[in-house]
Amino acid sequence: MFNKRASGVLAHPTSFPSPYGMGDLGAGAYAFVDFLVEAKQTLWQVLPLGPTGFGDSPYQSFSAFAGNPYLVSPDLLAKEGWLNKGDLTGTDVLAFHAHTVDYGPVINSKMHIFRKAYWRFMQDADATQKSKFTRFCNKNKDWLEDYALFTAIKTHFIEARRDEWESEGLKAYAKEMKKYLSPDQVKDYYYGAAWSSWPQDIKTREPRALKEISKTLAEEIDFAKFLQFAFFTQWDALKTYANKKNIRIIGDIPIFVALDSADVWGAPHLYCLDDRGRPTAVAGVPPDYFSETGQLWGNPLYDWATHKKENYAWWCKRTEAVLNMVDIVRIDHFRGFEAYWAVPSGEKTAIKGKWIKGPGKPLFDALKKHIGGGKVLPIIAEDLGIITEKVDKLRTDFNLPGMKVLQFAFNPGDASEYIPHNYASNQTVVYSGTHDNDTTRGWYETATEVERDYLRRYLNVSGDDVAWDLIRLAFASVGVFAVVPIQDILNLGTNARMNQPGQATGWWRFRYTQDMLTNEHILRLAYLSGLYHRNVED
Repeated sequence: MFNKRASGVLAHPTSFPSPYGMGDLGAGAYAFVDFLVEAKQTLWQVLPLGPTGFGDSPYQSFSAFAGNPYLVSPDLLAKEGWLNKGDLTGTDVLAFHAHTVDYGPVINSKMHIFRKAYWRFMQDADATQKSKFTRFCNKNKDWLEDYALFTAIKTHFIEARRDEWESEGLKAYAKEMKKYLSPDQVKDYYYGAAWSSWPQDIKTREPRALKEISKTLAEEIDFAKFLQFAFFTQWDALKTYANKKNIRIIGDIPIFVALDSADVWGAPHLYCLDDRGRPTAVAGVPPDYFSETGQLWGNPLYDWATHKKENYAWWCKRTEAVLNMVDIVRIDHFRGFEAYWAVPSGEKTAIKGKWIKGPGKPLFDALKKHIGGGKVLPIIAEDLGIITEKVDKLRTDFNLPGMKVLQFAFNPGDASEYIPHNYASNQTVVYSGTHDNDTTRGWYETATEVERDYLRRYLNVSGDDVAWDLIRLAFASVGVFAVVPIQDILNLGTNARMNQPGQATGWWRFRYTQDMLTNEHILRLAYLSGLYHRNVED
């Protein structure tokens, strides 16, 4: 798994070219795979593929098991016969921006199209198609039933509450929730019908209430299931296409789940919540490179004692589900398994948190037994940030490669662990930057002159082509894998940045157009792969 040098590109499907306002699993995705093949790359890394929630972040998902329905390609639905040409005209697709995702209008447009596809499928699908849908629902029943019901209830209350915000009852709710969220977030949270704002009997999953609302929302539940069927049908076909062309996909598991998710609503005993469904403490990290006040993520924390009693069954199922979608998985915030930063609920920053012991080795023993069959787990550990000897030991005990980000390397006053001559092992994955970093060009333009000077002297370059200078350095390193963001290949500036840690909204919007990827990019990547013996066929 991690014994052969390889390289590839980090590009989330939302960034692909598409006429529907955001990238999807259609022609743009297949063209990207073809680009990787021509450029002699064998790795494609994506961000989490789950349905996005607050802030449109793939790290705040409504489910740890479901796929993001907004990635479904309308064109591929049309090929299945579930849409016709008329269904794809008359939309606002031509008004969408080619280089950024405007999530609100895009989601509204796509859901309008998807409902047409659902109605036609339910009316016209042949016996073979209906049988495939039934088999999918039965195979994924463990998570799909809760997720579809969760989604249907959320949609129901979103529509019911649009005109209710000024009522006295909701003002009281807003006052309570301001302990956890900003005023703007409170409104969005309520409009989004978070499960903790649902009627008590539904919130606490009383069987009679769930049975009644399931009957009321039966069509909406089936629609949610149909979208999952469409997503996994399209994703599985895309993955098969990539694998046949010798492309391995690196997926991503966020360590924490969103409070407003089917996972927490469906199994609240697995999380640290009070009797009203509110987190007693939330996740984050202390002050770091990205923020002087730390990062307050707001995710509920796991009740690890309960997970242990259940032999970490939920984590085994979650990891197995993601590995059914991808070939290798990167686990975000790996250090949280050794110790995690817990911030008391109501804090406005992450400063006043404390480290609490995590599950450690027993969790990974369970994963290795359940998934690895005793072999090396196909996991990359995101070990950035405040890393201790105990964190390093947990990673190395299971032979998991860590990460090195070259943008962190160029402080000449440090014996930086990110500078390639200090890498202690080839069991690492080297990045020019990640989705949380500025683009390399943007970083260089705002770096200190000391950092810029050190980079130029270290690489013996002018800095005029700094993105490709770091791509070359990543490929040349001893790291077993080298992965670079698509923005660095395109030499884009800060306006193409994917995310800014600590800022909740306005991110994850980057897109490129097909003409931006040129033959020059193909030749440069292929040359570096050959020069540094990456992706060499046996």
